[in-house]
Amino acid sequence: MNKNSSKYIIIGAGLSGLTSAFELEKAGETDFVILESRDRVGGRIMTNNGIDLGATWFQTHHHNVLGILNELNLDKFHQYSKGRSVLVYSTMAPEHYFESDPNTPSAFRISGSSSAMIKALAEPVFDRIHLRTVVSEISEMGNKLSVETDNGVYEAEKVIVTIPPKIATRIAYTPELSEVVLRTMNSTHTWMSNAMKVGMTFKTPFWRDKNLSGTLIGQVGAVSELYDHGNVENNTYALMGFLNEGLRDLAPEERKKRILDYLIKYLGEEISEYLTYKEKDWSQDWNTSCESIKSVYMSPSYGDPVFAKAYMNDRLVFSGAETSPLYGGYMDGAIYSGIVAARKVCDKLIE
Repeated sequence: MNKNSSKYIIIGAGLSGLTSAFELEKAGETDFVILESRDRVGGRIMTNNGIDLGATWFQTHHHNVLGILNELNLDKFHQYSKGRSVLVYSTMAPEHYFESDPNTPSAFRISGSSSAMIKALAEPVFDRIHLRTVVSEISEMGNKLSVETDNGVYEAEKVIVTIPPKIATRIAYTPELSEVVLRTMNSTHTWMSNAMKVGMTFKTPFWRDKNLSGTLIGQVGAVSELYDHGNVENNTYALMGFLNEGLRDLAPEERKKRILDYLIKYLGEEISEYLTYKEKDWSQDWNTSCESIKSVYMSPSYGDPVFAKAYMNDRLVFSGAETSPLYGGYMDGAIYSGIVAARKVCDKLIE
């Protein structure tokens, strides 16, 4: 079996892992590899036809996102929110219309999609990213860690595990992690693991012509949230949002029919004239979810103190959006945890 040796190994090429790589690279530490089980980079940031089917928005207080966008020379723009928004709160009552306060700035999106940030982070280190590489075991071997995968054995002085804690329990650890750590990993909800998203593109933003914002909040029905998802250049037009999880068990065609019928009812017949239609059910993504998915309607608790510690003689560090005590479960938390993890393993990076 091939053995690959480097100073650092980063497990996971999502936002947190790529941020750690970015920080190491800035410090002149280039002797690392990134192991990614998917056939693409980005993790839960995923864009299809310009539509973000994973992480999408951030706010003015998310300073880590703003900071990294600045370093990468990427722009941001406000989520479109002009016009009337639709609230569907009962099957027995007509829809309610409301307008956003123009003095309250809407959330930001990333110019060129969330994947523009991933591309900018991944490009300089792409030769060190090993895709389709599934990690099965991490073991102590003297003063190094051995990482066993389906593509050979890797070894390094330090390892950063950035995949969701619940998914990281699929890895065997030798010596075994404590029962407290494993229990915490197993009980940490994976952000996006129960989400279903839909995205549609159109020739024109017909909803804007009706003085509709494209925002729909459905407390009942097929779609729970929907938003205008046009680009910053205002030359592609789309709607994107979250689906009612009750649709998960329907056949794809029946689910699509219910979604289209629902949106036609509240936004207009033009919905049926879509150019592209795409769903993403993250519960069906083995790298994000597992057999027992759990719907969480309150903000789950992230950033447990066990993730702040290092393991295996300070050679193993956990990172990722769920491990962050700051804005856990958000892109900002993923970036923050990636920066902190790089500092923990690299002496050149001082907190």
